[in-house]
Amino acid sequence: MIIERAYAHVGAYDAGEWPWSVPSVRALLDGGLRFTAPVTFVVGENGSGKSTLVEALAEGFGLDPWGGSHEWRYASPRAKSVLGEHIRFDAAPRGRRMLASWSARQGFFLRAETALDALGREGLAPDERSHGEGFLAAFRHKFLRPGLYVMDEPEAALSFSSCLELLGHIDQLTRAGAQVVCATHSPLLTALPGADVVEVGDHGIRRTAWQDLALVDHWRRYLADPTAYLRHVLE
Repeated sequence: MIIERAYAHVGAYDAGEWPWSVPSVRALLDGGLRFTAPVTFVVGENGSGKSTLVEALAEGFGLDPWGGSHEWRYASPRAKSVLGEHIRFDAAPRGRRMLASWSARQGFFLRAETALDALGREGLAPDERSHGEGFLAAFRHKFLRPGLYVMDEPEAALSFSSCLELLGHIDQLTRAGAQVVCATHSPLLTALPGADVVEVGDHGIRRTAWQDLALVDHWRRYLADPTAYLRHVLE
Protein backbone atom coordinates (compact mmCIF):
# COMPACT_ATOMS: atom_id res chain seq x y z
CA MET A 1 0.00 0.00 0.00
CA ILE A 2 1.01 3.60 -0.61
CA ILE A 3 -1.27 5.57 1.72
CA GLU A 4 -2.81 4.64 5.07
CA ARG A 5 -5.03 7.67 5.62
CA ALA A 6 -6.36 10.63 3.68
CA TYR A 7 -7.74 13.71 5.38
CA ALA A 8 -8.50 17.34 4.62
CA HIS A 9 -6.82 20.16 6.49
CA VAL A 10 -8.91 23.33 6.22
CA GLY A 11 -9.08 26.38 8.46
CA ALA A 12 -12.44 28.11 8.35
CA TYR A 13 -15.20 26.89 6.06
CA ASP A 14 -18.96 27.31 5.60
CA ALA A 15 -20.65 23.97 6.30
CA GLY A 16 -23.60 25.09 4.18
CA GLU A 17 -21.56 25.51 1.01
CA TRP A 18 -20.38 22.81 -1.39
CA PRO A 19 -18.21 20.79 -1.03
CA TRP A 20 -18.19 21.27 2.75
CA SER A 21 -21.93 20.53 2.84
CA VAL A 22 -21.33 16.97 1.57
CA PRO A 23 -21.32 14.53 4.53
CA SER A 24 -18.44 12.43 3.14
CA VAL A 25 -16.32 15.58 2.78
CA ARG A 26 -17.06 16.58 6.36
CA ALA A 27 -15.97 13.09 7.40
CA LEU A 28 -12.59 13.80 5.78
CA LEU A 29 -12.38 16.97 7.83
CA ASP A 30 -13.39 15.25 11.06
CA GLY A 31 -11.27 12.12 11.05
CA GLY A 32 -10.20 11.29 7.53
CA LEU A 33 -10.50 8.04 5.61
CA ARG A 34 -8.30 5.11 6.59
CA PHE A 35 -7.22 2.54 4.02
CA THR A 36 -6.90 -1.01 5.29
CA ALA A 37 -6.50 -2.94 2.02
CA PRO A 38 -4.68 -2.42 -1.29
CA VAL A 39 -8.05 -1.97 -3.06
CA THR A 40 -10.79 0.33 -1.77
CA PHE A 41 -14.16 0.65 -3.49
CA VAL A 42 -16.22 3.76 -2.78
CA VAL A 43 -19.95 3.25 -3.33
CA GLY A 44 -22.99 5.46 -2.93
CA GLU A 45 -25.98 6.93 -4.70
CA ASN A 46 -25.62 9.67 -7.31
CA GLY A 47 -24.97 12.90 -5.48
CA SER A 48 -23.54 11.16 -2.42
CA GLY A 49 -20.09 12.66 -2.98
CA LYS A 50 -18.13 9.62 -4.12
CA SER A 51 -16.84 11.29 -7.31
CA THR A 52 -16.01 14.45 -5.36
CA LEU A 53 -14.07 12.30 -2.93
CA VAL A 54 -12.02 10.28 -5.42
CA GLU A 55 -11.25 13.33 -7.58
CA ALA A 56 -9.92 15.15 -4.52
CA LEU A 57 -7.79 12.14 -3.56
CA ALA A 58 -6.34 11.99 -7.08
CA GLU A 59 -5.58 15.71 -7.16
CA GLY A 60 -4.14 15.70 -3.66
CA PHE A 61 -1.76 12.94 -4.72
CA GLY A 62 -0.65 14.92 -7.75
CA LEU A 63 -2.65 13.28 -10.55
CA ASP A 64 -4.43 15.35 -13.16
CA PRO A 65 -8.00 15.95 -11.87
CA TRP A 66 -9.25 15.88 -15.49
CA GLY A 67 -7.88 12.37 -15.77
CA GLY A 68 -4.36 11.20 -16.42
CA SER A 69 -0.99 10.80 -14.76
CA HIS A 70 1.26 12.97 -12.63
CA GLU A 71 3.17 14.11 -15.72
CA TRP A 72 0.05 15.85 -17.09
CA ARG A 73 -1.13 17.53 -13.91
CA TYR A 74 -3.26 20.58 -14.76
CA ALA A 75 -2.48 20.20 -18.47
CA SER A 76 -6.22 20.15 -19.09
CA PRO A 77 -8.50 23.21 -18.83
CA ARG A 78 -9.99 21.89 -15.60
CA ALA A 79 -9.34 24.24 -12.70
CA LYS A 80 -8.05 23.11 -9.33
CA SER A 81 -10.81 21.75 -7.14
CA VAL A 82 -11.78 23.42 -3.89
CA LEU A 83 -11.12 20.23 -1.94
CA GLY A 84 -8.16 18.66 -3.73
CA GLU A 85 -5.61 21.25 -2.68
CA HIS A 86 -6.46 20.60 0.97
CA ILE A 87 -5.99 16.82 0.90
CA ARG A 88 -3.16 15.37 2.97
CA PHE A 89 -1.94 11.78 3.36
CA ASP A 90 -0.37 9.55 5.98
CA ALA A 91 2.03 7.25 4.16
CA ALA A 92 2.14 3.49 4.45
CA PRO A 93 5.67 2.11 4.89
CA ARG A 94 5.96 1.33 1.18
CA GLY A 95 4.73 4.79 0.23
CA ARG A 96 6.98 6.97 2.39
CA ARG A 97 9.54 7.64 -0.31
CA MET A 98 6.83 8.38 -2.87
CA LEU A 99 4.98 10.82 -0.63
CA ALA A 100 8.21 12.49 0.46
CA SER A 101 9.07 13.48 -3.12
CA TRP A 102 6.53 15.13 -5.41
CA SER A 103 8.37 13.95 -8.54
CA ALA A 104 8.46 10.35 -7.28
CA ARG A 105 4.67 9.97 -7.19
CA GLN A 106 3.30 7.47 -9.68
CA GLY A 107 -0.24 6.57 -10.64
CA PHE A 108 -3.17 7.42 -12.87
CA PHE A 109 -6.64 8.92 -12.50
CA LEU A 110 -9.23 7.39 -14.83
CA ARG A 111 -12.62 9.08 -14.84
CA ALA A 112 -15.41 7.84 -17.09
CA GLU A 113 -16.43 11.11 -18.71
CA THR A 114 -12.92 12.28 -19.70
CA ALA A 115 -11.14 8.95 -20.18
CA LEU A 116 -10.78 9.05 -23.96
CA ASP A 117 -9.41 12.59 -23.93
CA ALA A 118 -6.94 11.76 -21.17
CA LEU A 119 -5.81 8.53 -22.84
CA GLY A 120 -5.29 10.30 -26.15
CA ARG A 121 -3.11 12.89 -24.44
CA GLU A 122 -1.13 10.04 -22.90
CA GLY A 123 -0.45 8.57 -26.36
CA LEU A 124 -2.84 5.61 -26.36
CA ALA A 125 -4.80 6.58 -29.52
CA PRO A 126 -8.29 5.85 -28.13
CA ASP A 127 -9.95 6.79 -31.44
CA GLU A 128 -8.67 3.52 -32.83
CA ARG A 129 -10.58 1.57 -30.19
CA SER A 130 -14.08 1.29 -28.84
CA HIS A 131 -14.85 3.17 -25.62
CA GLY A 132 -14.41 0.02 -23.55
CA GLU A 133 -11.23 -0.98 -25.35
CA GLY A 134 -9.88 2.50 -24.68
CA PHE A 135 -10.41 1.92 -20.97
CA LEU A 136 -8.74 -1.46 -21.09
CA ALA A 137 -5.80 0.07 -22.96
CA ALA A 138 -5.12 2.23 -19.92
CA PHE A 139 -5.12 -0.82 -17.66
CA ARG A 140 -2.78 -2.69 -20.00
CA HIS A 141 -0.33 0.13 -20.74
CA LYS A 142 -0.57 2.72 -17.96
CA PHE A 143 -1.51 0.73 -14.86
CA LEU A 144 1.84 -0.99 -14.48
CA ARG A 145 4.10 0.43 -11.78
CA PRO A 146 3.60 0.74 -8.02
CA GLY A 147 1.66 3.90 -7.29
CA LEU A 148 -1.82 5.19 -6.52
CA TYR A 149 -4.45 4.42 -9.15
CA VAL A 150 -7.77 6.21 -8.80
CA MET A 151 -10.85 5.37 -10.89
CA ASP A 152 -14.27 6.96 -11.15
CA GLU A 153 -16.94 4.53 -12.40
CA PRO A 154 -14.76 2.58 -14.86
CA GLU A 155 -17.60 0.09 -15.41
CA ALA A 156 -19.48 2.76 -17.40
CA ALA A 157 -17.67 1.69 -20.58
CA LEU A 158 -17.17 -2.00 -19.83
CA SER A 159 -19.11 -5.16 -20.56
CA PHE A 160 -19.48 -7.93 -18.00
CA SER A 161 -16.44 -9.80 -19.35
CA SER A 162 -14.39 -6.60 -19.56
CA CYS A 163 -15.20 -5.86 -15.90
CA LEU A 164 -13.81 -9.28 -15.05
CA GLU A 165 -10.68 -8.46 -17.04
CA LEU A 166 -10.39 -5.21 -15.11
CA LEU A 167 -10.48 -7.13 -11.83
CA GLY A 168 -7.64 -9.30 -13.11
CA HIS A 169 -5.58 -6.18 -13.90
CA ILE A 170 -6.31 -4.70 -10.47
CA ASP A 171 -5.22 -7.91 -8.78
CA GLN A 172 -1.94 -8.00 -10.73
CA LEU A 173 -1.34 -4.31 -10.07
CA THR A 174 -1.76 -4.59 -6.31
CA ARG A 175 0.39 -7.71 -6.16
CA ALA A 176 3.13 -5.53 -7.70
CA GLY A 177 2.80 -3.04 -4.84
CA ALA A 178 0.23 -0.54 -6.11
CA GLN A 179 -2.91 0.76 -4.41
CA VAL A 180 -6.31 1.30 -6.03
CA VAL A 181 -9.21 3.53 -5.01
CA CYS A 182 -12.30 3.14 -7.19
CA ALA A 183 -15.71 4.83 -7.09
CA THR A 184 -18.30 2.48 -8.55
CA HIS A 185 -21.92 1.36 -8.80
CA SER A 186 -20.89 -2.16 -9.81
CA PRO A 187 -21.71 -5.20 -7.65
CA LEU A 188 -19.32 -7.16 -9.86
CA LEU A 189 -16.29 -4.98 -9.10
CA THR A 190 -17.01 -4.61 -5.40
CA ALA A 191 -17.02 -8.41 -5.03
CA LEU A 192 -13.22 -8.51 -5.44
CA PRO A 193 -11.90 -10.74 -2.62
CA GLY A 194 -9.96 -8.85 0.04
CA ALA A 195 -11.11 -5.41 -1.11
CA ASP A 196 -12.30 -2.80 1.35
CA VAL A 197 -15.76 -1.37 0.61
CA VAL A 198 -16.60 2.13 1.81
CA GLU A 199 -20.13 3.48 1.54
CA VAL A 200 -20.73 7.24 1.41
CA GLY A 201 -24.04 9.00 1.97
CA ASP A 202 -25.94 11.11 4.48
CA HIS A 203 -24.15 9.20 7.23
CA GLY A 204 -20.74 10.33 5.93
CA ILE A 205 -18.31 7.45 5.40
CA ARG A 206 -18.62 3.92 6.73
CA ARG A 207 -17.17 0.52 5.95
CA THR A 208 -19.48 -2.26 4.97
CA ALA A 209 -19.45 -5.80 3.62
CA TRP A 210 -20.24 -6.59 -0.03
CA GLN A 211 -23.27 -8.69 0.86
CA ASP A 212 -24.71 -5.85 2.94
CA LEU A 213 -24.53 -3.24 0.17
CA ALA A 214 -27.85 -1.79 -0.95
CA LEU A 215 -26.71 -1.96 -4.58
CA VAL A 216 -26.08 -5.71 -4.27
CA ASP A 217 -29.51 -6.23 -2.71
CA HIS A 218 -31.22 -4.19 -5.44
CA TRP A 219 -29.50 -6.09 -8.25
CA ARG A 220 -30.42 -9.42 -6.70
CA ARG A 221 -34.05 -8.38 -6.38
CA TYR A 222 -34.19 -6.89 -9.87
CA LEU A 223 -32.69 -9.94 -11.58
CA ALA A 224 -35.03 -12.22 -9.65
CA ASP A 225 -38.14 -10.19 -10.58
CA PRO A 226 -37.66 -7.17 -12.88
CA THR A 227 -41.37 -6.34 -12.89
CA ALA A 228 -41.26 -5.59 -9.17
CA TYR A 229 -39.15 -2.54 -10.05
CA LEU A 230 -40.35 -1.73 -13.57
CA ARG A 231 -44.00 -1.38 -12.57
CA HIS A 232 -43.03 1.74 -10.62
CA VAL A 233 -41.38 3.51 -13.60
CA LEU A 234 -43.31 2.28 -16.67
CA GLU A 235 -46.80 3.40 -17.59
